[in-house]
Amino acid sequence: MCSLFDSHAHYDDDAFDRDRDEVISALPGAGISGVINCGTDYNSSRLSLALSEKYSFVFAACGIHPHNAADVEPESIKEGLAPLLSAEKCVALGEIGLDYHYDFPPRKVQLDVFEEQLKIASRYNLPVIIHNREAHADTLRLLQEYRPKGVLHCFSGSAEMAAEAVKLGMYIGLGGAVTFKNARKPLEAAKSVPLERLLIETDCPYMAPVPLRGKRCDSTMLKFTAQRIAQERNITYESLCEATDRNARKLFGL
Repeated sequence: MCSLFDSHAHYDDDAFDRDRDEVISALPGAGISGVINCGTDYNSSRLSLALSEKYSFVFAACGIHPHNAADVEPESIKEGLAPLLSAEKCVALGEIGLDYHYDFPPRKVQLDVFEEQLKIASRYNLPVIIHNREAHADTLRLLQEYRPKGVLHCFSGSAEMAAEAVKLGMYIGLGGAVTFKNARKPLEAAKSVPLERLLIETDCPYMAPVPLRGKRCDSTMLKFTAQRIAQERNITYESLCEATDRNARKLFGL
C-alpha cells in the first residue's frame, strides 16, 4: 500500500464531532502516513495540538486565518501564538494568508495580520502554510519580501505564479480541485511544478474530490487527488505518493 501524506486537514472542525476518533484512528490502515492539522485561530490551534498529542501520525500547525484576522490585534499575536508554536508537535505556522474573494475583514487588516505572522515564523524558524484566494499579487509580494519556507496550500494561481513561488523556495499544495471538471489552473500547476516541490492535501472536511464531491472529505480521499496528478504528470501513482510523502516530511522536519 502506498503511503499518502495529507499536508492540510481540519479534523478539529465540528463536521467531525460525531465520529472524530473513529475517522482518525482508521487513517493509518487506509495508507495515510501523516496529517498536518491546521489551526485557523487560537482555539482551533489548541485543538490541533490536542489531536497531535493523541495521534502519533498527526502534527499541528497553529496560526490565524485571514477570515479571523479582525479578531486579533497584530501586536498581540506573538504573545498569543508563543505557547502554541513552542509545543513539540507544532511543525508550522498556519493557516495564514489573504482572502480577497470573501473579504470578510478589510484587506488592510488581513495584510497586517499576515505580515506579522510571517515575521513570527522567521523568529521561530517554522514553515508557513499559506491561504491565498484572489490575492496573488499581495501574496507574492510578501513572499518576496520575507522569503519564508512553506507551502501555498490549495493552490489556485497560474503556472507562472507557481514557478515564481518555487523560485523563492516554496512548495505548492494541491487538493481535490485537480479532479474538478473545470480545473484548468490546478492541473497546469500539477503538471509544471517540480516533483520535489509538490505536496498533496485534502483540506478536509472541505473540497472532497470527484467522484465524492458533496460528501464530507477525509484523508482517505487523498488517493483520488494523487491519482489525478500522477495521470497529468504521466508518472506512476506510487512514485507520486512516495515523492509527496518525502516532500512533506522534509518541509515540516519530520
